[in-house]
Amino acid sequence: MGSAAGHDHLGDAVADGWFPESVAADYDGPGGANDPAVIEPAVEVLAELAGDGAVLELAVGTGRIAAPLASRGLDVAGIELSRAMASRIAAKPGGDRVAVTIGDMTTTRVPGTFSLVFLVFNTISNVTTQDGQVAVFANAAAHLRPGGHFLIEVGLPSLRRLPPGQDTVPFAVAPDPAGGGYVGFDQYDVVTQQFTSNHITISADGSGQFRRIPFRYAWPAELDLMARLAGLGLAHRWAGWDRSPLTPDSTTHVSVWEKPVRP
Repeated sequence: MGSAAGHDHLGDAVADGWFPESVAADYDGPGGANDPAVIEPAVEVLAELAGDGAVLELAVGTGRIAAPLASRGLDVAGIELSRAMASRIAAKPGGDRVAVTIGDMTTTRVPGTFSLVFLVFNTISNVTTQDGQVAVFANAAAHLRPGGHFLIEVGLPSLRRLPPGQDTVPFAVAPDPAGGGYVGFDQYDVVTQQFTSNHITISADGSGQFRRIPFRYAWPAELDLMARLAGLGLAHRWAGWDRSPLTPDSTTHVSVWEKPVRP
């Protein structure tokens, strides 16, 4: 998601998985998931769930969410596989207060117990096996204090948009007025629950780049079972950070599971 010392042909560290320097360099670009209108509602919900306790973000990335939480005075820790991504955190307001551990979120433990563990922006799907996703839940639960919460934000697969015989759903077609443009599409295997997110970028000079990232989707019911195996119970499920109800037409969900106060 290679040897820690290995690098690919672009100079990216293999150990950084799918988020090496070439990705991290542009990850904090304006708009999209980095828009304050996207970040602020998420931070509000997470801060409320955390209360006065410590917070742990799995796959903390460049600190898009962790740094604003730390700026509010919360005690924030993070686990991140990619050194290239994690190297951006300290430069953000509040980022110097985020305690980052480099490691795999399926197994890496950090000291202490937390009132909130969270994993946002579809990152549970970056774990491409069911066993790996189960391990994420178990690791999250192991970090939680009794009464603590584990939150996941993840998209719902667009299978309803697949007619018979088709396995691909486009999600972006964006021509550039200066020439070239961008096309993005997901390709699904409905038997294995594997899918790939595919990104094609063409420059004005005709040169191009193709990037293909593997994922595994899981329906909310499957995630609930993973939580149950980890000793957690569902507390909340929303269509988004505005806490609106999940409906058949929702494209994402924010789910929160609770660790019982008593076993």
